Amino acid sequence: MNYSFKVPCCKDKLQSIRDFVTNILGHYNLSEVDAHQLVLAVDEVCANLMIHSHHCNPDESIELIINVDEGAGITFEIRDEGAGFNICDYKEPNLNDIIGTKRKGGVGLMLVRRIMDHIEFDCCSKKRHNIYRLRKSITFAPKPPLLMNKKA
Repeated sequence: MNYSFKVPCCKDKLQSIRDFVTNILGHYNLSEVDAHQLVLAVDEVCANLMIHSHHCNPDESIELIINVDEGAGITFEIRDEGAGFNICDYKEPNLNDIIGTKRKGGVGLMLVRRIMDHIEFDCCSKKRHNIYRLRKSITFAPKPPLLMNKKA
């Protein structure tokens, strides 16, 4: 099943992205921990794109496509037309350096890598069209419908 959501590149739209992902994941039997981790990973990539690639320009947008394959897992595609950043080339910072310098930030993509099973970056440089794919191999099924107790 595919789901799609497009938003302007404003930080205040991150909550609507989290709500969209949470709502979609709520239709499937996922643990609460798995669902929260997936929301975190998608939020982190979207936030980085909005802030660093689009400079929070509301005239630009990102699109999130969620593909759920109940036998194989879930894929999140985040599409934009900003300055591409190959997430696969990301070098993880040394946590001791971050702690020692009391630097804020810098660990979000590290979390994304630990949460997701597979990460891809595709770029069409002529069109500046980027696709970030985040995959998680999870076997799950749709939630069964609620049964109503009928009183005779």
